[in-house]
Amino acid sequence: MLSVLIPLNNKEPWILPFYDRLTAVLGKVQQPYEILFVDEASTDGSFELLANLADIDGHLKVIRLRRNFGRAASLSAGFHESKGEVIIAMDGNLEHAPEDIPQLLAKLNDGYDIVTGARKSDGKAGLRGRLAHLSDWLISKIWNVEQRDFGSTYRAYRASTIKEVTLYGELHRFLPELAAIYGARAVEVPIQTPKHLAAGSHFGIGRTFHMLFDVVTIWFLLRYSTRPMHFFGKWGLLSAGSGCLILAALAIPKLWMSGDIIDEHGPLVMLSALVVVTGIVLFCTGLLGEILMRTYFESQGRRIYAVREVRSQSKA
Repeated sequence: MLSVLIPLNNKEPWILPFYDRLTAVLGKVQQPYEILFVDEASTDGSFELLANLADIDGHLKVIRLRRNFGRAASLSAGFHESKGEVIIAMDGNLEHAPEDIPQLLAKLNDGYDIVTGARKSDGKAGLRGRLAHLSDWLISKIWNVEQRDFGSTYRAYRASTIKEVTLYGELHRFLPELAAIYGARAVEVPIQTPKHLAAGSHFGIGRTFHMLFDVVTIWFLLRYSTRPMHFFGKWGLLSAGSGCLILAALAIPKLWMSGDIIDEHGPLVMLSALVVVTGIVLFCTGLLGEILMRTYFESQGRRIYAVREVRSQSKA
């Protein structure tokens, strides 16, 4: 079964054109489907229009949130309510063409767990567009992944994979990377950006910093989520060790020669002491992180692994 998930907010003019094109495409896919609209507390007539559509179309379900909690929360609500083995998330303002759904499904059938629709660039992007491209390029280099469009939210997921991921903040943009923690395999396929949206970009300086913080967060989760001591402990020992070596280098001559270390090397002594204390703090942070990780996994019964499949010889 296929679930199509569409979060939206105040998109009344786009709903009917989008719905007509979407149902036309799904009718050709030839597999059971459901359509889930997540209304992010729209203040126009979006919910009323969707409710009317739900009354006449048994494939359609409308989830109305009490307020706009953000796109990550909307996706989480849709993932929770969906019943399909495959979930397609897309925008409802025709930024994402429903006609691209078959190629997303085709790639998913090749064995991938997540397929992202990567928007094509027309080479005419303004400053914001170039900033977005630069950000995507930097992220791909930091993570060493072959992905060029981290801003696209047009994706097809295997439900068994995506429901392992907990979303918060703005991390929905990096769902393939979050799912990679559980061994998910992701790929991109090109899609065309519609003309009515090709000239604009919502990417600004403020969002650059937000994405930078998210990149650091996910980088840490990918590498050290189950072993934080390997990160903090390494830098803690390096910092404390360096401070101790400097203090030893200053103290040894003092044992053989007279003189006041503070008068002669006061700033260096203070810096060394600060480095030692910093190292101890980092080391203790690593220990606390290990305790928190064990508490998190054990208290919630979560696994630190994900099984793709299990096979055994059938017995009569």
